[in-house]
Amino acid sequence: MDLARQLVLELYPEARAAWLGGSVARGDASPTSDLDITVLLDGPPAPRRKSLEYGGWPVELFVHTEKSLRYFADKDQLRRQPTMMRLVGESVVLVDTDGSAARLQQEFVAEVAAGPKPLTSDELDLLRYTVTDLLEDLAAAEGDVRLAITSVLWQEAARLLLTGAGHWSGTGKGLLREVTAYDVAHGTDHAVRLLDGVRASDDRLVVAVDNILAAHGGRLFAGFELAASI
Repeated sequence: MDLARQLVLELYPEARAAWLGGSVARGDASPTSDLDITVLLDGPPAPRRKSLEYGGWPVELFVHTEKSLRYFADKDQLRRQPTMMRLVGESVVLVDTDGSAARLQQEFVAEVAAGPKPLTSDELDLLRYTVTDLLEDLAAAEGDVRLAITSVLWQEAARLLLTGAGHWSGTGKGLLREVTAYDVAHGTDHAVRLLDGVRASDDRLVVAVDNILAAHGGRLFAGFELAASI
């Protein structure tokens, strides 16, 4: 925290607010974790993103105005992945000159707690169709092709599981964290079953994915239709 605060005051002495988020703030940092620091300014050089090394740490700086914070939080809402909201909401306050750090932190905490908007019927059908199509591809796949399909399939199935239940989604390790959090909240073991299926050479992944599909009407191919907006 002291190092992160020192960096903010050195680079952005005019900062209204700053937050330390990510794995260091959560307490689950690894030896390769970086410092995720969000800084609030009134104007230029915000908005911008900057990567650097400081005091022996890799640092990701997200420099924003209130307008740009809102813009990226709204984008996160649309994709149902609360990256910006978590960076500020689930953070340690480093700088707060005018109360904006505490205010925005509370606002984003509330937005994360409220969850994403429900999937539309078209969005749900598209996810079901995508997962179904991957399952069909997997049926005849071997070797590297199977590996490539399973690496995508578990993620699409996880997104269906999460967003279909009104839960936030994510990407990469963030997606795995969201599924694990879902399992803890619901007493399920989808994270274990999905990744166990990816590693297995039998049909365990198919079973795990079909179990997720079953909650939303099962596989979808015949009858799938989606209008294009151009």
